[in-house]
Amino acid sequence: MEWQPDEQGLQQVLQLLRDSQSPDTATQRSVQQKLEQLNQYPDFNNYLIFVLTRLKTEDEPTRSLSGLILKNNVKVHYQNFPPGVAHFIKQECLNSIGDPSPLIRATIGILITTISTKGELQTWPELLPQLCNMLNSEDYNTCEGSFGALQKICEDSSELLDSDALNRPLNIMIPKFLQFFKHCSPKIRSHAIACVNQFIIGRAQALMDNIDTFIESLFALATDEDCEVRKNVCRALVMLLEVRIDRLIPHMHSIVEYMLQRTRDPDENVSLEACEFWLTLAEQPICKEAVSGHLAQLVPVLVNGMKYSEIDIILLKGDVEEDEAVPDNEQDIKPRFHKSRTVTLRHESTEGGEGADSEDDDEDDDDDDDSLSDWNLRKCSAAALDVLANVFRDELLPHLLPVLKELLFHPDWVVKESGILVLGAIAEGCMQDMVPYLPELIPELIRCLCDKKALVRSITCWTLSRYAHWVVSQPADSYLKPLMTELLRRILDSNKRVQEAACSAFATLEEEACTELVPYLSFILDTLVFAFGKYQHKNLLILYDAIGTLADSVGHHLNQQEYIQKLMPPLIQKWNELKDEDKDLFPLLECLSSVATALQSGFLPYCEPVYQRCVTLVQKNLAQAMMYSQHPDQYESPDKDFMIVALDLLSGLAEGLGSHVDQLVARSNIMTLLFQCMQDTMPEVRQSSFALLGDLTKACFVHVKPCIAELLSEFMPVLGHNLNPEFISVCNNATWAIGEIAIQMGTEMQPFVALVLGSLVEIINRANTPKTLLENTAITIGRLGYVCPQEVAPMLPQFVQPWCTSLRNIRDNEEKDSAFRGICVMIGVNPGGVVQDFIFFCDAVASWVNPKDDLRDMFYKILHGFKDQVGDDNWKQFSEQFPPLLKERLSACYGV
Repeated sequence: MEWQPDEQGLQQVLQLLRDSQSPDTATQRSVQQKLEQLNQYPDFNNYLIFVLTRLKTEDEPTRSLSGLILKNNVKVHYQNFPPGVAHFIKQECLNSIGDPSPLIRATIGILITTISTKGELQTWPELLPQLCNMLNSEDYNTCEGSFGALQKICEDSSELLDSDALNRPLNIMIPKFLQFFKHCSPKIRSHAIACVNQFIIGRAQALMDNIDTFIESLFALATDEDCEVRKNVCRALVMLLEVRIDRLIPHMHSIVEYMLQRTRDPDENVSLEACEFWLTLAEQPICKEAVSGHLAQLVPVLVNGMKYSEIDIILLKGDVEEDEAVPDNEQDIKPRFHKSRTVTLRHESTEGGEGADSEDDDEDDDDDDDSLSDWNLRKCSAAALDVLANVFRDELLPHLLPVLKELLFHPDWVVKESGILVLGAIAEGCMQDMVPYLPELIPELIRCLCDKKALVRSITCWTLSRYAHWVVSQPADSYLKPLMTELLRRILDSNKRVQEAACSAFATLEEEACTELVPYLSFILDTLVFAFGKYQHKNLLILYDAIGTLADSVGHHLNQQEYIQKLMPPLIQKWNELKDEDKDLFPLLECLSSVATALQSGFLPYCEPVYQRCVTLVQKNLAQAMMYSQHPDQYESPDKDFMIVALDLLSGLAEGLGSHVDQLVARSNIMTLLFQCMQDTMPEVRQSSFALLGDLTKACFVHVKPCIAELLSEFMPVLGHNLNPEFISVCNNATWAIGEIAIQMGTEMQPFVALVLGSLVEIINRANTPKTLLENTAITIGRLGYVCPQEVAPMLPQFVQPWCTSLRNIRDNEEKDSAFRGICVMIGVNPGGVVQDFIFFCDAVASWVNPKDDLRDMFYKILHGFKDQVGDDNWKQFSEQFPPLLKERLSACYGV
């Protein structure tokens, strides 16, 4: 007997569906409770499917809602459905997939794919054959409904469909889909392409076997009158570019012409898909060859796409000029992520000291309209122009200059704004060729910072930041001073978007200008401190970054009573206002860490409460983690970012205050807490704890030593255990800390060498080890060798070559000094160990600009000892292999 609903039950379900469409919250709450009660009845789900598929007297929204509630039940409770109920639902879905209503068909399609993702593709063998069969139906609704369901299944289960688990249904499905590319209904053509598109990136074998038919069928639809079809054609070509470019190359000329046309498509969904083509193509080696003949047409198309659309301007409130007094909507504030500290060394060419982050933060292009953080044609066009500028460099500019002149002086602000964005987008790729125009352009852009339209002022901030490097390389009075003055005014703009753009641009300028800013510090601090009282929530967080970057850039020059009195009171006031659970602590702690490092002893009056609070944050976090691990049902797991940021600020204090931190450490249980953090399951926590361990070792070893040296201490074994290059930054900081500890321990390091040396030697010989890790590993091996040469020297032949290569580019500094003393002492103990690789040693010695006198003597003795050992003729033969520059340096500095 087929299941039939009970009339009273049906009325109850219908009433519930009507109530659930009410806007009233109380009604909503009671609906939720009723739903939970009804879910106790096994056949409640039968009523829901019955309303969806059979109750044609009800209105469509109610029927569809019934299907969506059923879908949620399937998601959560499907494994508890009695077999009869599951069977009834599946049967009804297939029988009604051709419902006359598009909304009901779509709802049934969603229901079918939800059931199939519950592992039902394997246990519902008739599903795919029946859906594919129904594609042949004469009835449009049945064909469209089946295709809609198939498209959703292809989206949700593409990997499973291409596996042996189901007997490879794609071998039948893909040829079938391809036949429908020629169907008379645009909706069905669009479904067919969308289905096949799901299998491009995964390179499904059935698609690869039919790739040429697929590409031909796409070309046949190139000029389809339906925009959804054109969008899917563009999307397919973009993916094929990544996966099967070999098949597109023969047709590349016509594809490029086609994409040019589509990038100008009146439908923005189509033009956006097409614009992605240029971004993807720019990553392919054939880009230059494929596009060069079309640059003259492509450049204006991309530039045109960079204008704000009318809808953008409405969403951005482009007509609102002053909004600084309007509080921020908390939903608009993106979550902050703290980047844990990584210890790096200074290189010959670049600034960036220990503790500086080694990876540059890649700021997204056109980061001026993040309230439209959705990807749109403007952003895509700007990104495409940026990557193409990097590919074509000087060849791009001739096509741009005529257009640019017209844009930048255009009376319509929307056009002018897009021109300023263009200048920013090409800054990286076309820099060399822009230089002759910059003396005129930069002052013009500085004038645009005063434009009456806020959106023009904000984009100008961003574009100028892209040329900051050039500005700083010129005499300060010409450009730096006027730019800085105007940017500081914009930091106090009455429009929030301009404030934000100006703050970000100023941070970039600070990074480029560094100590060039010292003469203007008083003026800069006045502005930044004034902004504290003016900014709403979101921009305050960006202001902290600007202050932290200023401290990183000018360093100890900030340590003047006058500056400290301006800067510290507002920072400490915010610090006191914020609760321990407030995520705004992240940017504030990062900012204070930079300030403490810069102020050094100037931070002493503020250090005690800051230090105490950091220790408390770590302690609370560890306690909460402990409770959570014991009673996960009663406690929430802690947000470990609080602990990481606190550890990093403690590092900043240790680094800035040096030995002054001694008293604070003595009066706290930080070493006990640190030992727990070093064993945390989260790599970022371990990373920050090893950085802090190294900084405390340098600042106040008296408190670290007992923890390491006591009998059965686990400190060194934990460090050794973390020499695992799978976690690059953890490994890097652990390595650095071991080196710092070795220097302080001296000969007492001897019992621990065996724990770590093998791993360090393994890391220095690994292929593809990042440069920072190689350098820190080399320094630490050198330091271990310096304090325990007898233990380390026998291993010389296993590491001396990569050791020398990784340290030749480091500039002269304390770390390099101690490491090279180590290598010299080890060569003294085991001279034979370096013979095979002596040329590398010579090269590394020559990388020193001016070593201290006693170190120079060590080099001299080793070089001359080797020369005397082998005799003049052999030495002559040996030194013939040297590059001319090396020969010169060794002969000038060491007379060999």
